[in-house]
Amino acid sequence: MRALVSGGSSGIGAAASLRLAEAALARGEKPMIAVSGLTANARQDEVVRSIQSMGGKAIALTGDLGDPDVPGQLVAAAVDEFGGLDALVANAGIANPGALKDLPLQDWDDMFSVNLRGAWLLAKASYPHLKDSRGSACFTSSMSGQLPHAGSGAYSPTKAALTMMAQTLALEWAPDGIRVNVVSPGMTRTQMTEKMYLDPEVKKAREEIIPLAKIGDPMDIANVIEFLVSPLAGYVTGQDVCVDGGFSKSILSHIPGRPSSKS
Repeated sequence: MRALVSGGSSGIGAAASLRLAEAALARGEKPMIAVSGLTANARQDEVVRSIQSMGGKAIALTGDLGDPDVPGQLVAAAVDEFGGLDALVANAGIANPGALKDLPLQDWDDMFSVNLRGAWLLAKASYPHLKDSRGSACFTSSMSGQLPHAGSGAYSPTKAALTMMAQTLALEWAPDGIRVNVVSPGMTRTQMTEKMYLDPEVKKAREEIIPLAKIGDPMDIANVIEFLVSPLAGYVTGQDVCVDGGFSKSILSHIPGRPSSKS
C-alpha cells in the first residue's frame, strides 16, 4: 500500500495514516505512507515514527495546499520515494467560521483554495499513478457539506463542492479502474475541536442530539477511509459515507408535524 495522506499530521489524517499502515500489514503488504502537513511539527514526526516502528516506510512532506504548485510537488515526492501510488487520501482542510454576509473575501478564497482546489490538484497529479496501479482515492468532506450549517462561512459550500467533484471523478475515472469515494465526518473530537469539547456542557449537549450518544473519534473516521481505499471496497465508488453517529438521519424525526414512533 503506497499512499499519500494530506493533512496527515494530526486528527483524522494522522489516524488514517496509522490505520492504512496497520491494515496493509494485516494483509501482508508493506505500508508506504507519505504523511503530508502544512508545516513540519512534532505530531507529524510521531506519526512517521509510529509507522516505521510497525515495520512500514513513512516520509513526512510539507506544503500549503493553497499554493497551486504544492499539490503536484507532494504527489511527485511520494511517487519518487515509493515508485508509485495506490491510494490518495485528500484530507486536508481549513475552516474560518462566520456569517456569509460578513465573511471577508480572503477567507472565502482561502477555504476554496485549500478545501476544493487543493484537493482537485492532488487528484489531477495522482491520476496517472492511480491509473497504473488501478488504485483509489478518498476525499474527506463533512456532514456540513450535506446539511446547511449557519455560521460556517465558506466551509459548508467548499465541502458540498468537494463531494460533487469527487463523485464526478468517480464517473470519469471508473473506466481506468480507479475508485473514488467520500467520507463525511459528523461531530468529531480532534485537535481543531478539542477546546470546544473541553466544556462539559457543550460536550453533553452535543452527545444528547447524536443517536449513538457520543462524539466521534478520529479513528472512527479513519476506519471508514481505510475500508474505502482497501480491496474490501473493490465494488464501491462514487459514494459519500456520512460517519456521524446517526445525527444527520435523526434530524428527520424532529420535523414539526412528522409522525413519531409514539403516534
